Amino acid sequence: MNSTDMIRICILQGDQTGQELLDEALRVLDPSVIGMSQLAFETFDLSLENRGRTKNEVVREAAARILETGLGIKAATITPGDPDDVGSPNALLRELVDGSVVLRTGRRIPSVMPLAGVHAPIAVVRMAVEGAYAAEEWREGEGLDEVAYNKRFITRRTCRAVAEFTFRYAAAHHATVFGGPKYTVSPIYEGMFKEELDRAARSHRDVRYDPQLIDATYALLLETHGEALVIPALNRDGDNLSDLVIKMFGTIAGAESIVFGFDEDFNVKVALTEAPHGTAPSLQGKNIANPMAMILACGALLRNVEGKEAALASRAIYESALEAVYNGVKTPDLGGQASTTEFVDEVIREARGKLDVWDALGE
Repeated sequence: MNSTDMIRICILQGDQTGQELLDEALRVLDPSVIGMSQLAFETFDLSLENRGRTKNEVVREAAARILETGLGIKAATITPGDPDDVGSPNALLRELVDGSVVLRTGRRIPSVMPLAGVHAPIAVVRMAVEGAYAAEEWREGEGLDEVAYNKRFITRRTCRAVAEFTFRYAAAHHATVFGGPKYTVSPIYEGMFKEELDRAARSHRDVRYDPQLIDATYALLLETHGEALVIPALNRDGDNLSDLVIKMFGTIAGAESIVFGFDEDFNVKVALTEAPHGTAPSLQGKNIANPMAMILACGALLRNVEGKEAALASRAIYESALEAVYNGVKTPDLGGQASTTEFVDEVIREARGKLDVWDALGE
């Protein structure tokens, strides 16, 4: 996607604090901050109320447009507990945009002490579809003889997409591919994923491959500290693992989440970014929630736009969000007293300054 053309970004509005954080974070994409006047935003209301009113048609419209533009950013949304309600927009979106990978990277936040001494980044490459979250479920029998059934499936195409992305990402970031499924217990189901990881390892011999069962992966994470890791995981394993990894570095609001869709050669064709946390209803209207993940989601979006201007803007956003914390501008979850708005204001100030200095230096 060439940054000299009009760059159309789909904005997927959400619920409660999720929407408040999206509104705040989008301020960093203003042309007065990053200088990219060619950004154009198309908004879709994915609030629970509108999803219910349209019977999820708004989700389908948003997904169709994301497939055309290749770019989207989403606020956190409510998933109703009633199985007969509209369900999760995340699952539907991933299916409709052919999103097969979710990437979440825990990284050290300057001045914030990580747990267990972890230091280098840990990226979790999660299968975005299929598995436990696409399983058919039912029950039979009564009383203590009642049996609950769960019929899961994964496809080789999705396994290959996750495996190939994992090794390409590890190669680009000089990281070790670490972990994997518990194929010893499930040699047919999880074994398919292991086969694709092994296949990718043979194709990317320059990448260090240290396969582990998922339970050993959790245990060994408490011993790692100096080596960048990329951990491939099945859908539910990756959901659990990514929350743990991000929290190990200080806060669930400290990293972005990216859904990737690929072409037939497993090159990225769709990037949908978001925060990995939920709607935080208890924080709604208080202006104290940490907007860092949503800000980084804005920076991640620009990483998927070709051209030097987008690359510099993305770098400025990432660096400014981390430097704001380093400079003591912290929201309460990180032990500070800054409001959501104050944190975003600091990021904007830092980003403007960086881009101006880099321009003066001819970068």
